[in-house]
Amino acid sequence: MDRNNPHYSLPTQVVKTVKEMDEDQQPREKAEKYGVGVLSVPELWAILLRTGTPGYPVTELCRDLMRRNDGSLHKLERRSKQELCDLRGIGEMKAIQILAALELIKRYCQEDIPDDEPIRSSNQIFERLRHKIGNLDHEEIWMLVLNRQNKVTKEIKLTSGTTTATVFDTKTAMKMALLENAESVILSHNHPSGTLNPSSQDDKITRDFQEACKFMGVRFLDHVIVTSKGFYSYNDNSRL
Repeated sequence: MDRNNPHYSLPTQVVKTVKEMDEDQQPREKAEKYGVGVLSVPELWAILLRTGTPGYPVTELCRDLMRRNDGSLHKLERRSKQELCDLRGIGEMKAIQILAALELIKRYCQEDIPDDEPIRSSNQIFERLRHKIGNLDHEEIWMLVLNRQNKVTKEIKLTSGTTTATVFDTKTAMKMALLENAESVILSHNHPSGTLNPSSQDDKITRDFQEACKFMGVRFLDHVIVTSKGFYSYNDNSRL
């Protein structure tokens, strides 16, 4: 056919269903034959989500899902349930399945952290909290309560705010520390922007809480800013 003909049009691309694909292209059959380790991230999602919609097979749905998030599970994790539901082919049930799978990943990563290991470094604080708050799309402030052996006895979420800030109440935090018989405490919060530079508000929170801890005889060991890829320690930078 002459492409210069005004009536010429490209042939419509035929989308195969999963059953019409070669066996090695079908995620479940591929996993059975070679193991799940050979599957791409979209193929892993296809096994979990199982079905697509008419004319939109689950393999294509899952490729589009990752494509819309630049191939990043970190970006996908920041999607709300409603944002997921707004994507083609993903209803409420699939959105919940995706969020549940991502939550399992976070909990798996946290299982490596021994509960009875004394805190001796800021890196331990980072590893303890990075999967909990490092990739959130809003700010949260947490307090770690420690005993005399510097072992964490409790993790307390103090506040939850917006993408740029959260409200911190020194009196409430101090009251919670005392109720838990804290020998020492550590503050930590995340920066959704990914920057590790402390803000003037971060500095004020640190100073105010440090003064309160001194007055009540509780050791304030550190304030650690956490992102998904790194951290900033006030103690390491001689600012406590």
